[in-house]
Amino acid sequence: MSEKIAILGDGCASLSFAAKAGSLADYEITVIKPTGAPKSKDHAWGFWSDDVLKDAEDIARYSWNKWAIVTEQDCAVMSSESKKYHSFKRFDWIENRRGLAINNGVEFKNQSEVNLEDFSHVFDSRPPEVPDGAVLQHFYGIEVEASKDVFDPSTVLLMDFRVDQQNGMHFVYVLPYSKRKALIESTLFSEKVCDESYYANSISEYLKAYFKLEDYKITHREKGVIPLGNLFPHDPDIAGMGANAGATRPASGYAFLFIQRQIRDALHRVQKGSKLDFRDPHTRIDRWMDSMLLAVLKHWPEYGPSLFFRMGKSLNGDQFVKFMSGDAGFWIKAKVILSMPKKPFIKVLTNPKLRKIKKSRTAIA
Repeated sequence: MSEKIAILGDGCASLSFAAKAGSLADYEITVIKPTGAPKSKDHAWGFWSDDVLKDAEDIARYSWNKWAIVTEQDCAVMSSESKKYHSFKRFDWIENRRGLAINNGVEFKNQSEVNLEDFSHVFDSRPPEVPDGAVLQHFYGIEVEASKDVFDPSTVLLMDFRVDQQNGMHFVYVLPYSKRKALIESTLFSEKVCDESYYANSISEYLKAYFKLEDYKITHREKGVIPLGNLFPHDPDIAGMGANAGATRPASGYAFLFIQRQIRDALHRVQKGSKLDFRDPHTRIDRWMDSMLLAVLKHWPEYGPSLFFRMGKSLNGDQFVKFMSGDAGFWIKAKVILSMPKKPFIKVLTNPKLRKIKKSRTAIA
């Protein structure tokens, strides 16, 4: 008899897993939309090539083999032919995975239509809860159509720090779709979210200063908040999956790759005879290094531009992708550590209170 599995939440993690239901002959899967869940919003997702992301690469709208980190003083440009950077819209992935899930017999229901006690196992993919005082990655972006050729479609501006740094580590992220079309995002790492006008004004001033662009059409807007660091499970009594099981990279907010790896590893264990479960895809050393970086960015955000620029300068494109993807070996990690300014990290290392997580918590929708 098949085991009945319920997945709470109908976002990236649950649908990425449900799309693989065809390889789980002994399980009946139901994806449940939680009561009171916020309306889904579309936005761009970026990711580097990886063996587990072949399906994502197939539906990517744009790809680049160069990306840059820019400061007021200099620019670090990295490239890779084997590890390209790709982008698609969230809804592209969600619709693709939903279609595969339906073809594999997955059922979709509202929480009000089911009794969770009727299922053998329940997994919770709802967003985790966030410790008070946690660093947040918050952003607002616009897709623009310019009236003239201004963008360089060969290179992603991964982090351009030539913007106001008064409210935390702040950079602009640019995905150049063509010479006239691009996504421009104002992104901050800080404890507090800013008024929407702050991001919008930052983008406007940035386009004017560095692209001489004032005449453009806005075709899409997007915004979001990604909590960073070690987070609390949404419900400690329900096993988690996706970000709710630690998939989000603590210091960068990257989750898409790690969700797919988490699911791949869970399926491999099932095929070897183990019970279905979803585990933290990050190593202890990566979590420790991320906690150090987050503490520095929280207490001394002015170091942010230098930190990331130094990392970009010390690594080539393939090494940078390995580091960001959790695949870095000892020598790559050593290069990153040696490139960092020592003073703030020594302060964090010698004062554990700077890395302490508060017990109180709040939910992030």
